[in-house]
Amino acid sequence: MTQKPSIPKGTRDFGRLEMAERNYIFDTIRSVFRSFGYSQIETPAMENLSTLLGKYGEEGDKLLFRILNSGDAFASVDPSKPLVSQVCEKGLRYDLTVPFARYVVQHRDEISFPFKRFQMQPVWRADRPQKGRYREFYQCDVDVIGSTSQLCELELVQIVDEVYRRLGINVLVKINNRKVLSGLAEICGAPDKVVDITVAIDKLDKIGLDAVKEELLSKGLSSEAIALLEPILNLKGSFEEKIAVMRQLMASSAVGLKGLDELEELFGFISEAGITTPCEIDLSLARGLNYYTGAIFEVKALDWEIGSISGGGRYDNLTGIFGLADMSGVGISFGADRIYDVLKGLGKFPAGLGSASQLLFANMGETAYILPVAAALRSAGVSVEIYPDASKLKKQFDYADRKGIPFLSICGETEAASGLIQIKNLASGEQRSFPKDDLAAILDFLS
Repeated sequence: MTQKPSIPKGTRDFGRLEMAERNYIFDTIRSVFRSFGYSQIETPAMENLSTLLGKYGEEGDKLLFRILNSGDAFASVDPSKPLVSQVCEKGLRYDLTVPFARYVVQHRDEISFPFKRFQMQPVWRADRPQKGRYREFYQCDVDVIGSTSQLCELELVQIVDEVYRRLGINVLVKINNRKVLSGLAEICGAPDKVVDITVAIDKLDKIGLDAVKEELLSKGLSSEAIALLEPILNLKGSFEEKIAVMRQLMASSAVGLKGLDELEELFGFISEAGITTPCEIDLSLARGLNYYTGAIFEVKALDWEIGSISGGGRYDNLTGIFGLADMSGVGISFGADRIYDVLKGLGKFPAGLGSASQLLFANMGETAYILPVAAALRSAGVSVEIYPDASKLKKQFDYADRKGIPFLSICGETEAASGLIQIKNLASGEQRSFPKDDLAAILDFLS
């Protein structure tokens, strides 16, 4: 019986054109990262579960893909003990930040601090697939670790500004500080509920204020505490106006005031740096990952309806979990799959990305004549194909058209006898002949 081919839900195949478009995104982001002095590393697709568990909150742990131990994982199971811990010791990475923290601790003697790195690799989450949300997707992470200076936060905002300028996507950068959220928990009289508060607030855009209030009630917050939170989450006005109101509300919270100080410093840097991308303080921004301790970022596309396309923040204690204390870091992640959807939806990909070759030599039986010319053009940086079969010319034209190859060369007996190379621009119809040794003229026509 023939099996119908399929792939797991939440994953995608990428064909020739999609890969060309994705590589355009990766190449753009990579070039910006490198222009700010960041170096690339990679970590394994799977990590020990002990590395991953407990870093993403209770909900994040539920989304981890666990990997069965090799061999007969169930051979020596003790039914009196939890099953999962006996048959699964590893899991697919959920993000790139926790593996990065593990890498920093494991390779600390080889690293110069502050350490500036970027990673561009897939991650996996056992989420419910939907528009803009996949189970396998790429993250493009950039982090600096080993400094508490908010110039590092500024640099991340500058990177966001430059990446989306080059990609032609209009975005809004939303910024908050987890210390401010801790201050909110304090003034509500529930400092032990800061995780519950941030996890609930992080869903505000998705489920609405009423549902967030219901969740907070279910987590044990009083109606009075929630009533105090509500106007803060709906706070309007300029940056200065929001900060002034928050300073009054948080006068009794040292940690909250510290967060406001950090926000003021960062927005001052942003103003001085002349960043053109709009940046705003959003006091409802929480980002549910437990390891954030300072500034948090989220980037929204302004012209296309989709979730955040970049996000990140400051973390002070992540390497401490692996035995290296007092190593603060900050980073931001670019969601390549969502960026792809935005560029595709807005029609922003440059024309011609799908063509792997610039020139196709038709096969007219004169391969010995064209092989040295093709080799010389490849050495000069031109992508060249030679059609493998001496087929009908129409078939070869159709091949060039399907692949989006812009130039076609037809060299038969006449051209070989005359020492010429004939090339046609398939878009304009212009056709010219060149001496086969006049590489400069051929290159000029192809450019």
